[in-house]
Amino acid sequence: MENNFSSKQVSEKTGLSIHTLRYYEQIGLIDGIVRDENGYREYSESDIVWFQVLRYFRAMGMPIREMQEFIALHNSEVSTITARREFMESYRSKVVDQMKELEETLEKIDDKINFFKNLEDSDKLQKDGY
Repeated sequence: MENNFSSKQVSEKTGLSIHTLRYYEQIGLIDGIVRDENGYREYSESDIVWFQVLRYFRAMGMPIREMQEFIALHNSEVSTITARREFMESYRSKVVDQMKELEETLEKIDDKINFFKNLEDSDKLQKDGY
């Protein structure tokens, strides 16, 4: 028999707040959460694993909308495994593009820093009488 866990226990195991657990359920990132006779949520070990996957996706910077798309692939015509691999390849491409943009931004920032350093050096030389 599979163990059941309270919202608090799942929060502690996953590092997600109780509010986040409920929000993910509300927006359809996780379903099938059972409730006990008092109406309290009871999570399974597989629910915990799925919350950890969702946490990993968020740590990768994946927007919730794309997480929902990933989950929707479960109902697609294409093999779920193939569809999910293709989704992750597409997401990887987006991340690579973002990294390129960040590298370009960093180069521009470095250029500005050097520009201001040169201005400081020039200003210092003028004040020193050179």
